[in-house]
Amino acid sequence: MNIAYFLLPKSNVAYLYDDYTFRQGLEKMRYHGYTAIPVITRNGTYVGTVSEGDFLWQLLSDETKQQKALSMKDMEHLRIRDILRGNHYPPVRITVSMEELVQSAMNQNFIPVVDDLGNFTGIVTRKDIIRYYAGKQQALVQPPLRKIV
Repeated sequence: MNIAYFLLPKSNVAYLYDDYTFRQGLEKMRYHGYTAIPVITRNGTYVGTVSEGDFLWQLLSDETKQQKALSMKDMEHLRIRDILRGNHYPPVRITVSMEELVQSAMNQNFIPVVDDLGNFTGIVTRKDIIRYYAGKQQALVQPPLRKIV
């Protein structure tokens, strides 16, 4: 099975640029209602995925250092690339096997897909993989229809 069947292309995916400000990133995540979102460079290279937790940890680490409440205005100088905390969403190539794709889906809500140059091409969602296997299972369970004359 080719995973291109499951691919949600970049043009249909919300993502952040790594040079967006902290505020821009939060606003985009809030607008779309996501808990995690891919981050790419302006050249299209996949950098990682930022989550709500990454934003929260950044706020907490800065607040404890300064001992004062931070406003969103204070966070204008901070960039998304500065808050990425490791890549918990490793990307796969379009040529990945279904077994490897399912393994990745066990640990993450979506799997970023990159081309041979590391450019972000889209995502595969866990929901689509489950839907595919559920449909396959349903086809095996249902007896074939017979024509009654």
